[in-house]
Amino acid sequence: MRVSCSPHDVGLVFALDRNLMRMYVILLAALLVLGVSCLTAYLVTAARSARKRQTIATRLDAALTRAAQEHKDRKDAASASTALTTVLPVIQQGDQEPRRVA
Repeated sequence: MRVSCSPHDVGLVFALDRNLMRMYVILLAALLVLGVSCLTAYLVTAARSARKRQTIATRLDAALTRAAQEHKDRKDAASASTALTTVLPVIQQGDQEPRRVA
C-alpha cells in the first residue's frame, strides 16, 4: 500500500497548522486580556481599601486626641475639686434626716 501525497495535500496540512496557530494566538491574547482585567480589578479594589483604611486611621487618631483631651480635662476638674475640698471642707450630714420646709 502506497501513500500518495499531492502538493495540494501538503498545502492543506500547512493551512491547518496555520489556522491552529492563529487559534492559539487568539486564545493567548484572550487570556492575556482576561489576566490584565483581573489584575486591574484587584489593584482598584486594593487602592479603595487602602484609602478606606487611611480614612479610618485619621478618624481614629482624631477620636484618640479628643478622648485624651477629655481625660485631661476630667483629671484637672477632679484635682480642682479636691483642692477646693481641702480649702472648704464638706458639710457632714450625719445621721439627721433632711429638713422639710413648708
